[in-house]
Amino acid sequence: MFDRAIITVKAGNGGNGIISFLREKFVPFGGPAGGNGGKGGDVIIKADPSITSLKMYSRKKIYRAEDGKNGGNKKKHGAHGADLVLAVPVGTAVFSKTPFGESALLADLAEPGQEVIVAKGGRGGFGNAHYTSATHQAPRIAQRGEPGEEQTIILELRLIADVGIIGYPNAGKSTFLSAVTAARPKIADYPFTTLEPVLGAAESGGRGFILAEIPGLIAGAHLGKGLGHDFLRHAMRTKMFLHLIDGTAESPVDNMIQVNNELALFDSSLSRKPQIVVVNKIDVPAVRERQSEIRQAFREAGVDVFFVSAKSGEGLPEVIAETARRLSLLAGTEEKKAESPVKVFRPQPVSEGVKVHKDGNVFIIEASGLDRLTTRRGEPDSEVMMELKNRLNRLGVNRALVRAGIKPGDKVRCGSIEWEWS
Repeated sequence: MFDRAIITVKAGNGGNGIISFLREKFVPFGGPAGGNGGKGGDVIIKADPSITSLKMYSRKKIYRAEDGKNGGNKKKHGAHGADLVLAVPVGTAVFSKTPFGESALLADLAEPGQEVIVAKGGRGGFGNAHYTSATHQAPRIAQRGEPGEEQTIILELRLIADVGIIGYPNAGKSTFLSAVTAARPKIADYPFTTLEPVLGAAESGGRGFILAEIPGLIAGAHLGKGLGHDFLRHAMRTKMFLHLIDGTAESPVDNMIQVNNELALFDSSLSRKPQIVVVNKIDVPAVRERQSEIRQAFREAGVDVFFVSAKSGEGLPEVIAETARRLSLLAGTEEKKAESPVKVFRPQPVSEGVKVHKDGNVFIIEASGLDRLTTRRGEPDSEVMMELKNRLNRLGVNRALVRAGIKPGDKVRCGSIEWEWS
């Protein structure tokens, strides 16, 4: 099962603005007519019910949106680049990989049609018509397009189920799922028979619900041992757990505690999910003889248990009925929570504006957009310098340079443009 993928996404670059002048036979003094460049396309990840796995992202690793087109003459703006929409299964969590190797959640696409922009396209550059003013009526400068964003994205498919069946390997989870649903997982008498989560639908009292077998839980699963990390994330979406215990184990209570510890260590929210604890293999004579002893041990731990035989079907109707009842209670709780949603404030980052800092003997100015000014020849000339200095003066950069201790003759740099302060 392809349920995790790491890809690189690159949004489209913005188109360049152009330098052009209107020259038509009956239009004297046509003036500047260079159009702006188009915006680069975004990269969007969208939940699509028709997609069932992340297999398509196991081969191709780099995805690019379309660049914006350059501006044209007669003030024609360049076309925007087409967005790139990457379809993923419903239930996919989208993370961005930070430079420090960590991952930050961007979106949890749990509903069909949900989408998130993971890389924004660059803005188009201004053409020379944009720089026309009363005092500057024939500008010969334009602006290059802004580069599109690029980042590494982690896609994780987390199955959406009402109930997660958890427990140690060989506790009978696959047999239980096949007995109460139409699912047909692989069943064998050795651990780790199930190598991928399996879903099944059950019904009781007119209420249907989805069960998912969550394999791979052993001591150290939260550290990735066994199949831990591969499948523990699938437990995140379940509303509750059906905790299956092997009745033939030396200490069923210790098994329950160990699995719960692994859940809590992987994510503390998992330890707060409701559980129905079920002791399996009551059909084995040794387990039936110890039934009272096992029940008492769980009572001392403050847990009520059900005894079932997934093989013979004994006790299964009672467990499924209790599961449906608990889910009904949970649904009522969720509806109440939905009536009073918690407000989450996500402040937008403050624009960085213009920054000034010193690097050796050079004063560096970081000013978004200004470092992309260009001329028809592609090299900065007196007109670019005039526009740049006027804009910096209006932004208060000259005062900031003086406060930073600049003196006549010192070097100043903005992007690739460097000049001597005077």
